[in-house]
Amino acid sequence: MEKVAIIGTVGVPARYGGFETLTHQLILKLQKQMDITVYCSGKIYKKEERLKEWNGARLLYLPLNANGPQSILYDVIGMIHALFFAETLLVLGVAGALFFPIIRLFSKKHIVVNIDGLEWKRNKWSSPVRRFLKFSEKIAVRFAHVVVTDNAAIQRYVREEYNIQSELIEYGADHVSFQPLMKKYFINYPFLKKNYAFNVCRIEPENNIHLILEAFSFIPAHILVMVGNWDYSEYGKMLRAKYDEYKNIILLDPIYDQRMIDVLRSNCSVYIHGHSAGGTNPSLVEAMHLGLPVVAFDVNYNRETTENKAFYFSSSDDLENIIRMNNIRAFDNCRYNMQEIAKRRYSWSSISEKYQNVIIEKGEEKVYSIIPEVVMQ
Repeated sequence: MEKVAIIGTVGVPARYGGFETLTHQLILKLQKQMDITVYCSGKIYKKEERLKEWNGARLLYLPLNANGPQSILYDVIGMIHALFFAETLLVLGVAGALFFPIIRLFSKKHIVVNIDGLEWKRNKWSSPVRRFLKFSEKIAVRFAHVVVTDNAAIQRYVREEYNIQSELIEYGADHVSFQPLMKKYFINYPFLKKNYAFNVCRIEPENNIHLILEAFSFIPAHILVMVGNWDYSEYGKMLRAKYDEYKNIILLDPIYDQRMIDVLRSNCSVYIHGHSAGGTNPSLVEAMHLGLPVVAFDVNYNRETTENKAFYFSSSDDLENIIRMNNIRAFDNCRYNMQEIAKRRYSWSSISEKYQNVIIEKGEEKVYSIIPEVVMQ
């Protein structure tokens, strides 16, 4: 079987995050076709939680964080170790991409990279970090054998920016399931008895949390429930302090129980998606699979994902007007469209098959003699 090392993810079993869920599902779907090794973060999985293998995949733990400043070393160490046994390196993200040219120079290992969203565009990063991420993206695209993009808008960007055709492989969503209401849930979440809008995400400016909260602060008759890491940043702390007193706004800390998240999502009246950066967002396609009417921030990534059939907002006024409209027929039509798209495009069987193809069908080698310079405007 093809020996594959998956590098750049926090680890499995998945607890959160798009790459973690992707890795989780690839193992479940491809364990009989491939010999898979996954590098996991020893900072996240405590010693008593660590498994040597999971569903046939070998798990190796590195004493570093998979995200943040340590992600570069985390990825590079994983790649160096994988060179001794793996035939294909499936690298998730571009943090360690500066090591790609060295791999290409000294080995014939097959490099498949998922470049994620356009991380360098995020405002949360300082200018030096953004320059580094942009440079890493360019190295990743130039020196990987296969570049995977998860959204048609990012695929177009890679083609126009680097003159390279990437493989479009989105995310699956059929790991989530509708969860009916049970009386025991009302104890901790009494709002489940009412109509409410719902959102789950990282609390970051690019997810437009401030716009969403502002909109609902002006419509007290409509309940908003948001789940996120409010205490992780000053941005989150500021928003929680400002909006915690509104009776119609319920701010919950992170919930890592997939079933409980599905309960809260399944029974909302509308899903609010504020992401403005990245590509095909996992939480969005999961909401679509559950058949939720979606109100998404108006950017090309979200329009590509929802095929222009959701509701879209660019300001708090836009969102307020959409929620006030509360047109049941229009929301029901949106609900139907979202679920139809998800069933057609976002199944893990289809996604896994595409990854299997790009891993096994190695194609022709790309050869580059020097690392191109990057000048970020």
